[in-house]
Amino acid sequence: MRLRGDALAALEDKASRAVMRHVLIGPPLKLFTGLHVEGRSNVPREGALIVASNHLSFIDSIVIPLAARRQVHFLGKAEYFQGSGLRGAAVRWFHSTAGTIPVDRSDPRAAAASLELAEEVLRSGEGFGVYPEGTRSPDGRLHRGRTGVARMALNTGATLLPCAVTGTDKVQPAGSNGFRPGKVTVRFGRPVDVAGLAVRYQKAALLRAVTDATMDAIAELSGQERSGLYASDVKAALESTQQD
Repeated sequence: MRLRGDALAALEDKASRAVMRHVLIGPPLKLFTGLHVEGRSNVPREGALIVASNHLSFIDSIVIPLAARRQVHFLGKAEYFQGSGLRGAAVRWFHSTAGTIPVDRSDPRAAAASLELAEEVLRSGEGFGVYPEGTRSPDGRLHRGRTGVARMALNTGATLLPCAVTGTDKVQPAGSNGFRPGKVTVRFGRPVDVAGLAVRYQKAALLRAVTDATMDAIAELSGQERSGLYASDVKAALESTQQD
């Protein structure tokens, strides 16, 4: 009975994803954004996959799976799954169907737990999306990458695929709950040669080398100016300036 129940749940999940992708979300969003995809042939159709992208807007996590044409899980706020009423139920359905993995960001152990959740997804042969900058770019530049993306790739053997999104910050600007018509492009690059870097580097140097190679590839795809600083530090400095 359990196997039958699991099979039924899997079928329902697949049906829900199809409805979202092909009826409720996909067509309107593609029309609204004029979604253009480049390098889709670089996306493996199956197997463990890390999509490492720049991050400009909330909707990045929506357009990337649409562009990849496969399920790509992202971490999301636990609050998305805690709402009440019809709106809360709709938000829960959306994020559950989209593959969002809830994380309690108030928990100091959340970062370590997030890495474990990501690796669990990858070891099951699925896709996981990560923003190596750690947060949305506060000024439009591409910032220094965190090494968690390299750790995931090395621990799981997943394909590490660089990706760049452009235009989403115009469709949904930071701090806005609304959408504006605009042109969005998603570019997928060639996989990072993690194995090749592992021959040349070890331990912490290897983590940084893989991360930097990933960020270099994203920069080439996005055309963004590089800052060399962590996005969180830039964001804190900007907020401090605004308060003054």
